[in-house]
Amino acid sequence: MLDQISAFLKENPGTKARTIASKLGVDRAELNRLLHDCQDKFEKDSEFRWSLVSAEYRIEFGGSGWLTSGDFERAFSSTSPLTSRHTAVVLVLKDGCKPLLEFVARLLAFCNQLVAVGKVVTLNFEGSKKTLSYLDRVGFFDVLNEAIHVLPGRPNSRLSKTYQGNNDGVIEFRLIDPASPDTNIPSLLQHSFVSCAGGSYSQAAFTVLAELFGNVLDHSDTASPGFACLQFYPRARKIQAVISDNGRGIVGTLAPVVPEKYPHVAQIMASAQHSGVALLTEVFKSGGLSQVDTDGRGIGLKLSRDVAKKFRAKISVRQSDFELRVYHDHNGVQFGHRLNLAHLDGTHICFEFKLDAASKSA
Repeated sequence: MLDQISAFLKENPGTKARTIASKLGVDRAELNRLLHDCQDKFEKDSEFRWSLVSAEYRIEFGGSGWLTSGDFERAFSSTSPLTSRHTAVVLVLKDGCKPLLEFVARLLAFCNQLVAVGKVVTLNFEGSKKTLSYLDRVGFFDVLNEAIHVLPGRPNSRLSKTYQGNNDGVIEFRLIDPASPDTNIPSLLQHSFVSCAGGSYSQAAFTVLAELFGNVLDHSDTASPGFACLQFYPRARKIQAVISDNGRGIVGTLAPVVPEKYPHVAQIMASAQHSGVALLTEVFKSGGLSQVDTDGRGIGLKLSRDVAKKFRAKISVRQSDFELRVYHDHNGVQFGHRLNLAHLDGTHICFEFKLDAASKSA
């Protein structure tokens, strides 16, 4: 019967079980059992329509305009290629797209993680060669795993090497090795930030960037390198600084110790819609949550929140299957979130600073 089902779905992908049973003249209960027992061969979508498992998972980003982190997340179905049965993943950036740094950072982490779990990955820029050139300039390909295929061809990273350090509005992608981290990265980011925003924000910038850098190291728990980068957008008058790792993430390392060390937080998590969102929100609100017993640990994100409040900045933290956003409006510090995101390991933090908003509130 498996050969019959496979032949039918090859010609009729996206068919519901009752139709397959009717067309093949087989018992529906037996058919359902086979479909569910052989999910290495058959897959169903959210509307319970069955198809043959494709070897390739294809994702397309953009069209004309800026690509945000929201565009990155919306491009995926509920199944992440990281955990799917697809052996190959193709990611296409369309003509006219302009990826913001936060989008680029998530794309980079995602591609490297796909290769790490054994997927064959292709990045297709054939319709967006300006994007290819931009990514070469900011050092994207210096950090991208060499095993990833790039179309129409992988740049030789000449632009990033030629212009590295020549523009304070760009800090090219820098690797963060958990075993031997470059502790100059926060100062490097701070220098660029202050060059664009002004000296009055020097201490605030360093506080946020150093604490975010430290949190990524504290909660990485992996030998796989992370990265940091910064981009100033003069027309929009904003700066995005990104710090990412590929490990267990803040929630992944904190959650196991919460029941014993922080029972009040465990109660909050138990009654929440999403326990991870609840835990991370408490980290920002209260601070003092740490997986280690050391005075002063666990306050980094709370300090970052306080700076975000003062300067009306935004912080987004991407975890395995959700994102928490911290921002400020006329009612004070607010929290928002996205749930049911495609699986992505690690912690991916973006600090976005609107210069005009900051100058009004300083």
